[in-house]
Amino acid sequence: MRRNWVLWLASGAFLLIVLLAIFGPNMRHGYLDPVGKPFTDPGAQFWLGTDEQGRDVFARLAFGARMSLLVGLTVQVISLVVGVVVGVLGVFAPKWVSVPLMRLTDGMFAFPDILLAILIIGVFGMGLFPVIAALAVTAWPSVARLVKTQVASLKDREFFVASQALGAPKLYLVVKHVLPHLWGILLAVSMVDVAGTILAESSLSFLGIGIQPPDPSWGNMINQARSNMNSHPLVLLWPCLTLSLAVFALNFVGDELRSIVDPRNR
Repeated sequence: MRRNWVLWLASGAFLLIVLLAIFGPNMRHGYLDPVGKPFTDPGAQFWLGTDEQGRDVFARLAFGARMSLLVGLTVQVISLVVGVVVGVLGVFAPKWVSVPLMRLTDGMFAFPDILLAILIIGVFGMGLFPVIAALAVTAWPSVARLVKTQVASLKDREFFVASQALGAPKLYLVVKHVLPHLWGILLAVSMVDVAGTILAESSLSFLGIGIQPPDPSWGNMINQARSNMNSHPLVLLWPCLTLSLAVFALNFVGDELRSIVDPRNR
């Protein structure tokens, strides 16, 4: 019962973030244009107040949620596709294909993720698409290693060996008997990975090399609010709370899903 409460509470918090990202940016005011006096206190007109330029903080937080979810989900889809392909090839492909692929995967772990992302952004420039590309490059190796481990254990199971003995081709075996057994653990891991990607995107934007102003991101909102944190702490508080809520919710959902799909963690 305790685990169910944690799962439902975290899922509800994540659903609120999703609804905020979908409907929030244009619910009351635009997120780019000044609509009031600078540093207006929260009230009926501006639910979370305004920033140093008189822009609606709620609208900018909502658009920041949209950008963070867009980056997190896009990066995770790319890493899942690449990671599943590399992991499956690492088990079933000939050695002249599988060995170099897995050595490349192992070599990717030698580079710190954030430093490698900064290097890629420095080469290709700043903006949304370079951030997605940089974070996707650093995200797929962990998925590939996980998939390879799971596939290597599944290929020795009775149902797989029986289908193989009946002459089923490898592609059929992978699609029919391997991938359906992976979706649970991949879903659980993906929730945690999306949380890490959102935090990484916010870190890059905080450093000024991620999402570029005037487009809001939780990271650059935190960076811009630091200069007035003593006189107007609420402007700094809102993006920090929203980012923390999103990261904690995704981590708790992923952890509970992992406990559900893996009996050893129960």
